[in-house]
Amino acid sequence: MPTYIISMCQSVSDLLEAALLLKEVGLLDASGPQPLCPVGIVPLFETIDDLHRGASILQALLDIPLYRALVDARGGSQEVMLGYSDSNKDGGYLAANWALYRAELDLVETARNAGIRLRLFHGRGGTVGRGGGPSYQAILAQPPGAVNGSLRLTEQGEVIAAKYAEPAMAHRNLEALLAATLESTLLDVEGLGPDAEPAYAVLDELAARAQRAYADLVHETPGFVDYFLASTPVSEIGALNIGSRPTSRKPTNSIADLRAIPWVLSWSQCRVMLPGWYGTGTAVHEWLDEDAGRLEVLQDLYRRWPFFTSVLSNMAQVLAKSDLGLAARYAELVPDAALRHRVFDKIVAEHGRTIAAHKLITGQDNLLADNPSLARSVFNRFPYLEPLNHLQVELLRRYRGGDDDELVQRGILLTMNGLASALRNSG
Repeated sequence: MPTYIISMCQSVSDLLEAALLLKEVGLLDASGPQPLCPVGIVPLFETIDDLHRGASILQALLDIPLYRALVDARGGSQEVMLGYSDSNKDGGYLAANWALYRAELDLVETARNAGIRLRLFHGRGGTVGRGGGPSYQAILAQPPGAVNGSLRLTEQGEVIAAKYAEPAMAHRNLEALLAATLESTLLDVEGLGPDAEPAYAVLDELAARAQRAYADLVHETPGFVDYFLASTPVSEIGALNIGSRPTSRKPTNSIADLRAIPWVLSWSQCRVMLPGWYGTGTAVHEWLDEDAGRLEVLQDLYRRWPFFTSVLSNMAQVLAKSDLGLAARYAELVPDAALRHRVFDKIVAEHGRTIAAHKLITGQDNLLADNPSLARSVFNRFPYLEPLNHLQVELLRRYRGGDDDELVQRGILLTMNGLASALRNSG
């Protein structure tokens, strides 16, 4: 069934504008006793604030008699899309994941009270920083009522080839999606029971602290954008024309305008992997420092709650692929030494805090202890990656120094492709 997705939906008027456009071209007919429209109007909530307000926007939309009649004419079904990429870039890893969970809980309750059927459309990317990770675990980590027999999700980039290039592999992946959908619909996979609200309160606090720590670096540190542009190949991604779209929505250097794919790709190339973990370590340590007994609470949630387990497991996968020794080489590309130390020192400190927090909660020294096959695969690739990183740093230095040799440009492209293929966190 065709849908019209409203990207960056922030208000009811954004949805009504689409309805008016459909009416003007003859696709929405409101002249009869039952308004009809073959195209579903789907809001896409992407930023942290929009996810927080998503349920109230949906409620206000359903309170409009004409729109409610359109929903009833479509079998009482409304689809809502959730954005994983921009919410992460907006508020950081933990805050984005929790905002999505909270948004789903609120949307499910709104739909239930309104007597409509809600289908959630998950706009997941291939990387953890854009909602990636094992799909089976991701579906089981959804809140109660969020699946209810059906869901939609996107598969993007290299994930398509990795999961569906071979018929047998495609069958296995689709079977896993179906199994997870059935389990999430029929079973109490959340498993928190009467402890749900206290658990939600804990994540409310952790997410708020994580977002503040992330904002302190990304949005409030003087010169952060200059550091990002100099220490990563984000400028070359746009200049060398290797993306399907411009790296920014607008011709600015603003992080808010930067598209999520080059944001994640850039941090993975320089081996920082910042979108997949930054802020979590500070949040956990601050929260634990207020009461030593709180560690047992987090350890219990890790054992019992699929959402929390999945968040920490995906974060650990990203941390295992990071290498701050190599990242320091990229930091040397920043000409301002004071800026270099101001930003990179914060990254190093938070990286250590986050690894320590993961160890405290899980009790594991090895970040990939819960996935030994992935650990073997990742560490077998590492010896081949380090030369590519060193080569890329040197080629970036030459390219930015004015060397426009075609071989230099091609070398940058080849190192990007090699690192992206091996890390599988390309964007």
